[in-house]
Amino acid sequence: MAAVALSAKPVRVLVVDDEVDFASALALRLRRRGFAAAEAYSGEDGAARVEQGDVDVVVLDLKMPGSDGLHTLRRIRRAAPGVRVIVLTGHGTVAAGVAGMQGGADDFLLKPVDLDTLCAAILTAAEPRAMTVTASGEGENQ
Repeated sequence: MAAVALSAKPVRVLVVDDEVDFASALALRLRRRGFAAAEAYSGEDGAARVEQGDVDVVVLDLKMPGSDGLHTLRRIRRAAPGVRVIVLTGHGTVAAGVAGMQGGADDFLLKPVDLDTLCAAILTAAEPRAMTVTASGEGENQ
């Protein structure tokens, strides 16, 4: 599955995960699919990058030392409510999924995730950012 840009610019994705090798490899794979992907290795760094305003979608791990995923999610929601957040965790439970969705996550996926599934979730999450509806009801790229 090839990534499709929803506007003239590729979707800007930030992978936030304390597992450096995982985050780096995932960001690389997303770039190969046409996304503008970067990585942050802590919740603090991820939230700070989002606050700079150069992110459309965050792929966020839940279990991280320091500022965990739920705390980071709340900080992102306060600072940048338009940024979409996909929780991607290897420690998924029903309770964690519910907490993530109640905290404002747009999607909740479990590791290991199929890359096509993740790309589809990113594109779905990014869609409201790139589309407007004209008076005639037809979609129009911004």
